[in-house]
Amino acid sequence: MLEGFEGAALWLPPGVAPDGERLVALINEHAPASIRPDTESVFEQMDRFHPKEPHWYLPLIGVDPASQSRGYGSALLAHALARSDRDCVAAYLESSNPRNVSLYQRHGFEILGEIQAGSSPRVVPMLRKPR
Repeated sequence: MLEGFEGAALWLPPGVAPDGERLVALINEHAPASIRPDTESVFEQMDRFHPKEPHWYLPLIGVDPASQSRGYGSALLAHALARSDRDCVAAYLESSNPRNVSLYQRHGFEILGEIQAGSSPRVVPMLRKPR
């Protein structure tokens, strides 16, 4: 988290995975039934791209819109990427915001493909090898 709370990132270290069962339960409880098949397809596609080897995973990052374009996103990335490099493990993320793809590429992430189903937004899985 940035001082002043302008932005935050949630990085999961190697060996720690999101609680997929809880996420599916929340979707089933709150998402309209009409989008659940698309949601299931998106998660299946995400799983195919998600690295099997140890890696740092960035499921969430955000900067207050009033504080964007000040380098805060880069600062949030740099902290964990330095550790990723030090530990010689990859970093992985899925970008749901097309505007952020170039930011991630500047930090060494490479596009692995595209994830999309039905009316879902396009998601871009990205991997950064350690440096």
